[in-house]
Amino acid sequence: MSTPSDPKNPVQAFFRDRAANAQRAKRAPAPVGLPDSAIEAVGFPGVRLSIDEADETLRGVADRLAPMRPLLGREDFNILALSGGAAGGAFGAGALVGLTKAGTRPRFAIVTGVSTGALIAPFAFLGPDWDDRLADAYIGGHASELLSLKRLGPTLGLSLFRGDSLDGLVAPFVDLDMIQAVAREHARGRRLLIATTNLDSQKATIWDMGEIATRGGEDAVRLFRDVLVASATLPGLFPPKLIDVEAADGDGGMARYQEMHADGGIAAPLFLMPDALLRWRDLGQRLRRGRVYVIFNTVLDPAPRTTQPGVASIMGRSFETMLRFSYRQALSVAAGFCARHNLPLWSASIPASFENFNMMKFETAVMRQTFDDAEALAINGRLWSSAIPTPEPLWRGLFKRLPPTPRQVVKDPILAPDTTLAPPDETFAEQEAPRPPERDEPIS
Repeated sequence: MSTPSDPKNPVQAFFRDRAANAQRAKRAPAPVGLPDSAIEAVGFPGVRLSIDEADETLRGVADRLAPMRPLLGREDFNILALSGGAAGGAFGAGALVGLTKAGTRPRFAIVTGVSTGALIAPFAFLGPDWDDRLADAYIGGHASELLSLKRLGPTLGLSLFRGDSLDGLVAPFVDLDMIQAVAREHARGRRLLIATTNLDSQKATIWDMGEIATRGGEDAVRLFRDVLVASATLPGLFPPKLIDVEAADGDGGMARYQEMHADGGIAAPLFLMPDALLRWRDLGQRLRRGRVYVIFNTVLDPAPRTTQPGVASIMGRSFETMLRFSYRQALSVAAGFCARHNLPLWSASIPASFENFNMMKFETAVMRQTFDDAEALAINGRLWSSAIPTPEPLWRGLFKRLPPTPRQVVKDPILAPDTTLAPPDETFAEQEAPRPPERDEPIS
């Protein structure tokens, strides 16, 4: 028999009511035990990258993300990965706007996003014409208004804030015009990928947002928004998203299920490609003339200080330390991938010198300061640092025989970070190794 709430103890009554509300929440069962490849979003087959280690499967996904290009093609293949970081997303937004103003913003063939990086990713994918909308999303005061204490949920069902808070933040900026623009770029061979965490299967799910956009209509707009919101859903702060999926029932029909998706940063703080593809060594020509850019919407450097005794202080400090380790590990994975494939890697993160930065501070003034400081770094050519040495162009070996040299050791960016900054007055194309002036540039 349950104990009645004590009217003189409002705290006890508060949590008891919230627990009762959580028990009333209903959902359809998850597709437990079914292979990922057998599960599709209802009405949107083929919009998720479900891959295994089989060579043919990996080749199919590689063809989808990085198709084989003509040997004589000269177009760069740039990849941009945007990390999580909550309010730190103002850094990534300001960095992109600053790169546009400086005239050094690359055109990205693949853009990936996680958490707040997922919210930035469509704007980064669509390019400078969408900078005004990107800036408004992060420094227009919307986050401060929608994530204020007035938006706290009346009961502790699934989260601290009501479910419509994050939906209300995303909906005004993700409309049919954006969906159609993403579909056009997808048709040109570019790819926009967003990661969510499937809490039921405890796996990351990677969504091909261009494929969703290609289907068109209000259903596509709705799923596009749901995926972005799910990826940015900080556990406990916002309620996870239930996404309707289906799978063959074995009798010629389709069985309906639901999957619970939350912050993509739970599974991975950022990603370049699906994990299995990162380990695949047959990418070859697909990454020719490739460059990788990574924006961390948080501080990576340790911040030594005395941790005060107390539950809140210790838990907060532990969470912060865990996040920084995971982000630095993600950078190490990216550096290893780039080293294996002879790709230059440029990374940017919030400097420890940024004043008043806190990833959970959504006040407009604080986010605007972060945005402005990132924009200034990009305009002044001080945004990027090189995590690994820039590789030597392969064509140089065709003209001269180089003497044997000791094997070059690539520095681990965690143990020995390279803080060399990109020169302020050079574009990225000009930062490659010097080219011989006496003849036309050979094709790499």
